Amino acid sequence: MNQSTKDEIKGNMHEAKGSVKEKAGQVTNNPNLTAEGQNEKLAGKVQKKVGQIEKVLEK
Repeated sequence: MNQSTKDEIKGNMHEAKGSVKEKAGQVTNNPNLTAEGQNEKLAGKVQKKVGQIEKVLEK
């Protein structure tokens, strides 16, 4: 499996985990958990985009 594909998969996982944390923070009224989830979701989006860019550059 290419590194670019691994980055995309990890990015998707971080995005999903971030979404769950964000929702859990909203439900429990915990602003720290909500912010942590938003940060992790953003990091996942960035990592996914890096993987997509790497795929394009490999061709």
